[in-house]
Amino acid sequence: MTSDEAGRLKGRRVLVTGAARGIGYAIAEAALEAGAAVAILDRDEAGLTEAASSLGAKGRDPLTTVVADVSSHEALAGAKRELEARFGTVDTLINNAGIAYNAPAEEMSVAEWDRMIQINLSGVFYCTQLFAAPMLAAGRGAVVSIASMSGLIVNRPQPQVAYNVAKAGVIMLTKSLAAEWAPRGVRVNAVAPGYINTSLIQGFLGTDTMRDYWVGGTPLGRLGEPAEVAAAVVFLASDAASFVTGETLVADGGYSLW
Repeated sequence: MTSDEAGRLKGRRVLVTGAARGIGYAIAEAALEAGAAVAILDRDEAGLTEAASSLGAKGRDPLTTVVADVSSHEALAGAKRELEARFGTVDTLINNAGIAYNAPAEEMSVAEWDRMIQINLSGVFYCTQLFAAPMLAAGRGAVVSIASMSGLIVNRPQPQVAYNVAKAGVIMLTKSLAAEWAPRGVRVNAVAPGYINTSLIQGFLGTDTMRDYWVGGTPLGRLGEPAEVAAAVVFLASDAASFVTGETLVADGGYSLW
């Protein structure tokens, strides 16, 4: 196998969660370009339909879509049955679905805390537990989850304790599952992005926070692009990373160096 072949996903059946926009959309696009059959999952049905149409308009094969909220184990179990009937079993899972919001710790409501942990951490576990089951049975597969540099550092100036804790949990979940499943042929890794140019931060463009903290604190001096995160995900999912498991690849432009 050549190095180019090892870095591709030809013949893989990939599921990307939270793929209606942003990083998830870019990952789905990169997986298609790498030769995979791709299914996308999101709770936003309209956004999911639009994403599939947009990818199809670029000459890709029609994507399989499934609507589900990753915070509900029951909904995901139903989505798994639906997906297997229409798409087949998944051998590569990309856990991207997540939310972000800021609130001072002393003011954060119980509902806000619970929602963050349920979607950003429990949702990753639910998806992995369900969709990796056929991989374990087959003795091969790959899981890549989107963590964050915020799981490794407390970035400034925004108060985001729940987000930081959830993403730190994703990193430890990655390590724990990798250790359990390595003998059974399933690799589990994560990517920890820094500040990426998505709609989530578009409203901050031109602000002091963006200039002084986010871009100003990044050694490379710019935001990352979704496609750059997607490239890291494809690498970890591919046979080019066949001896890599339990790792978190930090893609933050050097932000966490300081």
